[in-house]
Amino acid sequence: MGGKPFVSIIIPVRNEERYIERCLYSVLNQDYAKEHLEIIFVDGKSNDKTKEIITQYTKEYNHIILLENPNKTVPYAMNRGIKQAKGKYIIRMDAHSEYEQDYISQCVYYLGTTDADNVGGVALCKSSGYIGNTIGLALSSVFGVGNSIFRTTGKEGYVDTVPFGAFRREVFEQYGLFDERLTRNEDNEMNSRIRKAGGKIYLTPKIRFYYYHRDRIPDLAKQGYSNGMWNIIAHFLHPGSMAIRHFVPFTFVISITLFLLVGMIGKNNFFINFFLLEMGSYFALNIFFSIRSCIKKGFKYIPMLIIVFFIFHFSYGIGSCMGLLKTILGKVRQ
Repeated sequence: MGGKPFVSIIIPVRNEERYIERCLYSVLNQDYAKEHLEIIFVDGKSNDKTKEIITQYTKEYNHIILLENPNKTVPYAMNRGIKQAKGKYIIRMDAHSEYEQDYISQCVYYLGTTDADNVGGVALCKSSGYIGNTIGLALSSVFGVGNSIFRTTGKEGYVDTVPFGAFRREVFEQYGLFDERLTRNEDNEMNSRIRKAGGKIYLTPKIRFYYYHRDRIPDLAKQGYSNGMWNIIAHFLHPGSMAIRHFVPFTFVISITLFLLVGMIGKNNFFINFFLLEMGSYFALNIFFSIRSCIKKGFKYIPMLIIVFFIFHFSYGIGSCMGLLKTILGKVRQ
């Protein structure tokens, strides 16, 4: 057996028929011996062929397990999987992704050689087509996603959070399971809880995976809106769990809206000028980072990238405003 630790992979899924086989292929072709692995899929009531595809694989591979997730959300799926898991290490994976062949072995190596409670790596965008490639540029840019190291620089070291993550089993025994009230940001909240208790999160670019992001602008806007809303809700439920970068779009949308409304209602040029100054500064930065982001990919993406940046930031900010409204109206489950 080689003394390797047993590892439990947990993959929440829901309506992933478009990507699930690519994910499965990359997980099954890991360089980590399958006798030291179990792969637990937790399905959130998929109404496409996701369950059917996974079921076929369970017949061929006895280390693949399929569980049900009646609540549909990721935190519930993770908790269900953790309770079922037998591994010394528990690695969360995403069905919307493909993984380098040494992904699991690198996770195990860094859990075994660092004092981190959770380790993770770099999320590389995978895209196709003009719109898809443009969205990929936006989600890999500092201007697009802030100082999210796992999406931008990938610099190795201790960080505030990592995507998905590989955990020591005792982390969940010591700090508790994922908060099932959250539909998004459960990773950020868990990592915040670990750090507040004195634990550590470690990122290395040697752990790499490829994420299939949205390839349509309406889907990107929907993602931005949902992210923004759940940032506010997560902060309300767990103060300090979100970083400053998560609230920049909220500040942007609130400020330009207030400057414009006060200026128009009061016919006050002072506030109108502030609105114009902020919008002018935003688009100056937008154009600068759009040009910089397209140097290697091609300048044909610049016009669309300017639009994509704005749509993503604005929808994100609007979502945050709705999240704030929900908390004020008491519509957030405590």
